Amino acid sequence: MTTKVKLKTMLKLNLNQLVKVAVLGEVASPVLREGYQVSHEGKPLNLPSIGGITYNVKIGDLARGWIGDHIEPGVSTYNKEGKDGRDIRYSSENIGYNVLSCIGNPATLITGDAKGKKGVVTGTHGGAEHVLIDFPDEVLKKLVYGDKVQITALGLGLAIVDCPEIKFFGLDPDLLLKINPKFNREKKLEFPVVAKVPPYLMGSGLGYGTAASGDYDITMVDEKIIKKLGLDRLRFGDIVAIEDTDNSFGRTYRPGAVTIGVVVHSDCVLAGHGPGVTTIATSKEGKIKPIINKNVNIGYYLKIGRWRK
Repeated sequence: MTTKVKLKTMLKLNLNQLVKVAVLGEVASPVLREGYQVSHEGKPLNLPSIGGITYNVKIGDLARGWIGDHIEPGVSTYNKEGKDGRDIRYSSENIGYNVLSCIGNPATLITGDAKGKKGVVTGTHGGAEHVLIDFPDEVLKKLVYGDKVQITALGLGLAIVDCPEIKFFGLDPDLLLKINPKFNREKKLEFPVVAKVPPYLMGSGLGYGTAASGDYDITMVDEKIIKKLGLDRLRFGDIVAIEDTDNSFGRTYRPGAVTIGVVVHSDCVLAGHGPGVTTIATSKEGKIKPIINKNVNIGYYLKIGRWRK
């Protein structure tokens, strides 16, 4: 079996060994905590939050400045097929839906008024255990909660054959080839990123057992350092590097390691939270070299969100 990916780089990928499988989800209703959310400044707030069909927040928009908390751009989905008595968000079925779905995978609605219309996976959000999907505006208008979507999942296990020091997570091979990172003379993979994030800014999501699903957050309390690093202008879909961080087996500080991720949800009011980053690549040995490019966004490569025509 081979994929239809056209090679645009000298990377030797294990494309012929990857498994392509359908996974099923449905449009998830918005979720709010009971009572108030108390911000890191001690202010009680009621705000829009995770889940839902979000009409006006898209890939390419700023991740800060919204009157909301943990806002997920586009459409939030999860799998409700679990019957093992646990919270459905942590059922084996929903875990499978999250881990197998990769950024850049195509998604097709299989029920409802928009049946047959297509979208693209843009990330996963831990805690909520949602898979996020971008659809065109004309599709959003027809969606209702409970509409089912089938994703053609491909990417789990993706690897560069001759560079085992780099691990990939949740990334469609075709998107990797569109990003087109290249090895330099030092045999490090030069990966374009919008910004570099120091490890001390990373918060919620640390301590999880795997980076194969979910995300973790860039804390945004210190405005001075955030502006200095250019993180105040982060957009949904931006690709960033997290320095001195290893996501090979969970998320941890490791000097010299490098992790690459995609911004998937908005800024947050809770202490220890901020814009969420879904991991797509990591190297414990530092075999990734981030290269700053202010225009690097999955929306540009996939022609979704604010790049849709």
